[in-house]
Amino acid sequence: MPDKSTNLWIFNHYAVTPDLPDGTRHFDFGQELTKLWFKVTIFASSFPHSIRQEYKLTPRQTWKLENYCGVNFVWLKTRAYKKNDWRRLLNICSYYFRACKVGKKITKPPTNLAQPDVIIGSTVHPLAVLAAHRLAKHYRAKFIVEIRDLWPQSLIDMGSLSAKSLKARLLRLLERFYCSRAQSIIVLSPPARDYLIKAGYPADKIKLIPHGIAIDATPYTLPESHKTFTVVYCGSFSLVNDLAPAFEAAKIIQDQGFSDIKFKFMGAGACREELMKLTEKLKLTNVEFAEPVAKKKLPECLSQADAFLLSENKILYGASNKLLDYLAAGRPIIFSTFAAHNIISTIDCGIIADPQNHESLSEAIIKLYKLPENERLLMGQRARNFAANNFDISHLARQLAQIL
Repeated sequence: MPDKSTNLWIFNHYAVTPDLPDGTRHFDFGQELTKLWFKVTIFASSFPHSIRQEYKLTPRQTWKLENYCGVNFVWLKTRAYKKNDWRRLLNICSYYFRACKVGKKITKPPTNLAQPDVIIGSTVHPLAVLAAHRLAKHYRAKFIVEIRDLWPQSLIDMGSLSAKSLKARLLRLLERFYCSRAQSIIVLSPPARDYLIKAGYPADKIKLIPHGIAIDATPYTLPESHKTFTVVYCGSFSLVNDLAPAFEAAKIIQDQGFSDIKFKFMGAGACREELMKLTEKLKLTNVEFAEPVAKKKLPECLSQADAFLLSENKILYGASNKLLDYLAAGRPIIFSTFAAHNIISTIDCGIIADPQNHESLSEAIIKLYKLPENERLLMGQRARNFAANNFDISHLARQLAQIL
């Protein structure tokens, strides 16, 4: 044991506590790190992206410090927005300025928060990392970058940004700025590590720390015997996930008379309304929409599924929160994505479908539906065992502690 605790600050605009929807990576790691003599403080927006409304602060408050189950959260007032337009850009900018301002004064009276020894900036957007770098320099703290999304490469891969555009060049400069100054770079997936090494960053500087899960604390139940076979998607309704082919596949399945195959889409996002209109257009009776649920209630909701859908439309370098939740739930996974890192076929815990191909997706779902129940059960057990053996949060937290 060290003779004193290490003070860690994490800057993640979109970090949340388990009473909200969305991923809780930093809270989960924060809880484990407190067992290893760390004091963890997360700087996050009080306007969560998952619900897009003020959640933590009163109209007169601009920030507050809250301890949630042993992890400090500094909730920062940021500009409200509903869509991914200029208002969201103001929200991002307001996070940067508020984080820098509050970060400098929170160590003074009356708050007297301990000064950081280590600061992590998470690339949910580049300004979160720049705020982390600025405060690390101010406090002479160790500066670490966590790559969640690669800016601009993720946007280029999605086709929403030209590699030769001014915006792409500026984002590339920002990437070089913070990656070259970081003492360590944390990535969540092997493709991200390979990308950075190819970009010229030292391999020994890049550390792989994927999402983790407390598998023993995640309840597991056997699939219930019922008349319907329910395929569940849980996550964001966004361009990245490209869910339209899933609705086209649902149409094929409905037209072929598989009345006991049902689809449940849980979540929120920019494309939700468009997908609901597509459901009406296709006259789908086998599709249900559900609101996002708090992270702590997610295992119970996922236990109602017979299979899960993972859909992405481009090769991205981040890691999927939903994939880990699916694995831990112990159900087969229908994998419809271009992602280079494909563990579904490696461990035989699901069925692969051609990405963006609704006919291939419908065939994969019907194939899984027709499998004997004991084969699907074995797929689910392999999925959960893989999560337990490779993504145990306490083991990953010890690896992260060594880096810090």
